[in-house]
Amino acid sequence: MFSYRHAFHAGNHADVLKHTVLIATLEHLLHKDAALTVLDTHAGAGLYRLDGDHARTSGESAQGVARILAAEAPLAPALQRYADAVRAFNTGRAARVYPGSPFIAQRLLRPHDRLRLFELHPTDARTLSGNVAQLEAGRQVAVLREDGFAGVRRMLPPPSRRGLLLCDPSYEIKSDYGRVQELLQDALRRFSTGVYAVWYPIIPRPEAHALPRRLKTIAQRAGRPWLHAALTVKGSRAPAGAPGDERRGGLPASGMFVVNPPYTLQPALTEALPQMAALLAQDRHATHLLEVQE
Repeated sequence: MFSYRHAFHAGNHADVLKHTVLIATLEHLLHKDAALTVLDTHAGAGLYRLDGDHARTSGESAQGVARILAAEAPLAPALQRYADAVRAFNTGRAARVYPGSPFIAQRLLRPHDRLRLFELHPTDARTLSGNVAQLEAGRQVAVLREDGFAGVRRMLPPPSRRGLLLCDPSYEIKSDYGRVQELLQDALRRFSTGVYAVWYPIIPRPEAHALPRRLKTIAQRAGRPWLHAALTVKGSRAPAGAPGDERRGGLPASGMFVVNPPYTLQPALTEALPQMAALLAQDRHATHLLEVQE
């Protein structure tokens, strides 16, 4: 149950997509003066060393955030703000520290906003608590060592009636796919105007391919608008002529599904996604997708 560690994958192409969407969404929501509550169901450790043993083992950040930071051509505005957010935690051009969703969000939030971080993995929860303590953020940030799928429900709706929920489990357990759907259904019943951002992997598994379709159905039945963005960096099978028909190692693609997306998110991603696909491409199968239902 506790085998997944995001430290192996920090700064990969999936993080580039997820955190670009997160930043663009938060920046819009923070234009209003009223307090915002951000809920993160699977917060991880919060900060990751890209020069540490875990990240070096996978090397995924070299084909993710490192390519964005090394880009010579001007970046699309949303992608530039993502790069700026990562650079804020580093000195010099290269990144040695990667900020996870909790630290990206906290850096953008105002003193009267609230950030609630759920993490069940015992090691990551301890690390997250230690990392958050360094912020000296007081009551603004709370770390909760419990199941985020269940814990966030008691926080909906937030007191200010303004909230963003980020749900990005590892999906190592097949039941995560069903729990994501149940969470979104329940959340929309409790707090229909909240913004819900769901990350998911695009892998050769029926549950993964069915998830965005089922999330669309949930949003449509609730009468809420949605946005679906996906980034593919490589084919999921070995190239033609390779021995056998073995699966390629590593995650080939991922997606972000946002319910009640800010109206600024679609134009931001219309510019950023093609550039993201070009910069992060690992073979000729690299592509992107952007769908919206208003």
